[in-house]
Amino acid sequence: MSPKSRLPDLARLAELSSIALILPASIAVGLFFGYFLDRRLGTEPWLLLIFLVLGIASGLISLFRAIRKQWKDEEPPED
Repeated sequence: MSPKSRLPDLARLAELSSIALILPASIAVGLFFGYFLDRRLGTEPWLLLIFLVLGIASGLISLFRAIRKQWKDEEPPED
């Protein structure tokens, strides 16, 4: 197998491994911004909770999109 033919396999592996980081990263960003704005504006804990929910929703939407893209890109098995 030549190095050029392995490139698509490695790229697909990289895409699949990044799916695992989508949800935790979105939640962490939501928590960070919520905490920062709560400390800045003195609205504890409301902005933290709002941005946490937004981070979870954003992460789930991104996760479903990535999974749908992987299923769509998956080649059908050859007979």
